[in-house]
Amino acid sequence: MPLRLKTTPGSSVPIYRQIVEQIRAAISRGELASGDALPSVRAVAEDLVVNANTVAKAYGELVRAGDLVSEPGRGVFVAERKPQLTASERKRKLRAAVERVVAEAVSVGASRAELDAAIDAHCEHTGLLVEEDEDGLRTA
Repeated sequence: MPLRLKTTPGSSVPIYRQIVEQIRAAISRGELASGDALPSVRAVAEDLVVNANTVAKAYGELVRAGDLVSEPGRGVFVAERKPQLTASERKRKLRAAVERVVAEAVSVGASRAELDAAIDAHCEHTGLLVEEDEDGLRTA
């Protein structure tokens, strides 16, 4: 299944960040595997009707973070799985991600209950961070 990206113009999340987050989510869901080629910057820019520099910025960030590798003349590919983070690094990254999500929730006037429900719904919809309880039922 080819990678399908979409953007929300006018969102408080910059377009390059939307692209970064969607690619990371596709990797975490297994839709993109190590070694898979990504569409060219030009192809993504044309598909999303955005400036190619916006896509290049997203790809560049993913390359710097180690999610993608760029092979000159060949293209951009999903990198091999990164080694596990240390507990402190994982906590630091999670804290930064939570700060961004909470700030966005506050900016749209969401309550804590709405934020919790949105996280649960997203996890259930994507199948990410869903666990089984003692009865074998999947819970977010």
